[in-house]
Amino acid sequence: MSPRAATHLVAGLLLLAYPLVASPFFVFQIGAYSLILGTIALSLMILAGYGGMVSLAQMMVAGVAGYLVAILGTNESGLLGFGWPWWLYVPVAVLIASVVASLIGLLAVRSAGIYMIMITLAVATAFFYFARQNYAVLNGFNGFHGVVPPHAFGIAWRRPIPFYYLCLAVAAAFYAAALYGERSTFGLALQAVRDNPRRMRALGFNVPALRVFAFFLAGVIAATAGVLLVWFNSQISPGTISVAAAIDTLVIAVVGGIRRPAGPYFGALLFAVLQNFAIDLIDPERFNTVIGIVFLAVVLLSPDGLLGLFARLRNAVPTRSFAEPEPARPAGAVPQRSRI
Repeated sequence: MSPRAATHLVAGLLLLAYPLVASPFFVFQIGAYSLILGTIALSLMILAGYGGMVSLAQMMVAGVAGYLVAILGTNESGLLGFGWPWWLYVPVAVLIASVVASLIGLLAVRSAGIYMIMITLAVATAFFYFARQNYAVLNGFNGFHGVVPPHAFGIAWRRPIPFYYLCLAVAAAFYAAALYGERSTFGLALQAVRDNPRRMRALGFNVPALRVFAFFLAGVIAATAGVLLVWFNSQISPGTISVAAAIDTLVIAVVGGIRRPAGPYFGALLFAVLQNFAIDLIDPERFNTVIGIVFLAVVLLSPDGLLGLFARLRNAVPTRSFAEPEPARPAGAVPQRSRI
C-alpha cells in the first residue's frame, strides 16, 4: 500500500469513528459544518487549482440550490413551499444551480485574473441584493425558515450523527471525484489550459468550452453542498449568500491549500473551530479580524496553506533519530582522510 493510500485509509477510519467519541455538538456544529463548508470550498479549488479560475460566486450557487430546496420542498415561512418529495426537488435544485454556475462561467471565462474575480463578485453581489429585496418569491430579508431534512429510509436525518454521515458521504464522493478528475482526460486538458491556453487553442481545443464545463462541474459540487447547508441551518436568507460569505469561501480554500482537494477541508475545519469558539474570547463583531489575522499568518508562513505547512514540517523532521554507527576498523588502522 502506498503512503498516500495509507493516509487516506487512516483519515477515513478517523472520520468514521469521530461521532463515536465526540459529543453531539462537536459532531454537528464542527464535523458536519466543516464538511459542508469544505465541499463548497472544494468547488472553488476545482476552478482555481485545476483551471486557474478564481470565482467568488460559489456560495451564490450553493444559495440558489438552498432557495430552491425551500421553495420546491416545504418550509414554515408561509410562502410557496410546493411540497415536492425530496428525491425530486434535490436533483432539480442541484441541476438548476449548476446551470446557473455555467451561465456565470459564460460571462467570466473570456477574462482572467482580477477581471474574473470582479465579474463573479459582481454577479454574487447582484444576486444578494436581489434576494434581499424580492419578497414575492425569495421572501426578502427574512428568507425561509423551517427547512429541514426529510425523514427517509427510516432515518431522521436531522439528528446529529445521521446528518454527519450524510455530509461525510457527500464530501467523500466529491473528494474522490476530484482526485480522479485530476488524472482524467478532462482534468489534464483543464490543467493544460491553466498553464498555456494559447497553445491549447492552437492544438484545436475549445478553451472557453472547457472552462464553462469546469464551472458546471464545480456548480454541481457547490449546489449539493448548498442543499446540505440549508438543511444544516434549517433556513436560507440573504445573509447566507452575502459578500462576506463569498469571501469566507475563498479564505477557507486558500488557508487550507487551494492546490489540493484535501486543502479546503482543513481550512473549513479551522474556520468552523474559530467561528464556534473565538466568540467566547473576543467580541463576535471582531471575528472577521481573527480570520484575517489567521489568513495572513498562514499565507506568510506557507503560500500553499496548511497542507504546504504540514509538508514543510514533515520534511524538516529527520528520517532517523540517530546517525548510523561507523563500521568497525581493525586495530591500529589509520582513518582515511576525506578527499575534497
